[in-house]
Amino acid sequence: MKTSYLVRRIGMFFAVIIVAATLNFAIPRLAPGDPIGAVLEVLISRGQAVDGVESIISSYRERFGLNDPIATQYLRYITNSLTLDLGYSVTFFPQKVEDTLMDALPWTIGLLAVSTLIAFGLGTFLGALVAWPRAPRALQGLIPLLMPLSAVPYYLLALILIYVLAFTLKIFPLGGAYTSATKAEFSVGYVLDIINHAVLPALSIVLAQVGFWALGMRGTMVTVVGEDYLALAEAKGLSNRRIFFSYAMRNALLPQVTSLAIALGGVVSGSVLVEVVF
Repeated sequence: MKTSYLVRRIGMFFAVIIVAATLNFAIPRLAPGDPIGAVLEVLISRGQAVDGVESIISSYRERFGLNDPIATQYLRYITNSLTLDLGYSVTFFPQKVEDTLMDALPWTIGLLAVSTLIAFGLGTFLGALVAWPRAPRALQGLIPLLMPLSAVPYYLLALILIYVLAFTLKIFPLGGAYTSATKAEFSVGYVLDIINHAVLPALSIVLAQVGFWALGMRGTMVTVVGEDYLALAEAKGLSNRRIFFSYAMRNALLPQVTSLAIALGGVVSGSVLVEVVF
């Protein structure tokens, strides 16, 4: 029985991978247009002169195997995927896809990991305070503010922040990872320049996520407030701060940590639209 269950689970695992890979192969090919032509159109729209467009498209299609039968393309795609060979990038040819990903991955992980942890810490603390009976009543006004924030897409917040803080007030730069004139080296000036450029994209992600974490913590905190161990801690004469942190918030935090682990698992995928905006 255990062997058959294990075989079924392994079979299901590979079936999910094959279905996902098939969808990833099919969906881009259902879109109208040609990927090579799209890259050339972007270059032309930027004012770059491109001569012999038809011959360039034909040679690139031959180079990337786009003229082969669809079955041949699919088998080559599955084989390359299983061997982790992602091939060459159409946009940044002749750079390989692996090199393009490795160049961008540290920036994506750094931005998403730090933003997620900040949003988790801030949102969890605010959510716990909102549900705590002895907290200031003014904090109850955070709920109408946090609920809309958790529903607003982060890329819309990014556009608003760019317009207000970068374009109008000129407090932060409009985009980029660091100033182009700055030498890329491990120094205080370089690190501060990166932080200055990362404030707006990180702030857009934090504002979009903090409401989610706050509402989740508020829900778990409400279930903890009426527990007997809190009444016992209060009867023992413990301070309100210690009861809040050591008894109430500590026990209500467990579901939040589980959600944080799931959220950190998606850090590698990145917030593509925020990165595009900035």
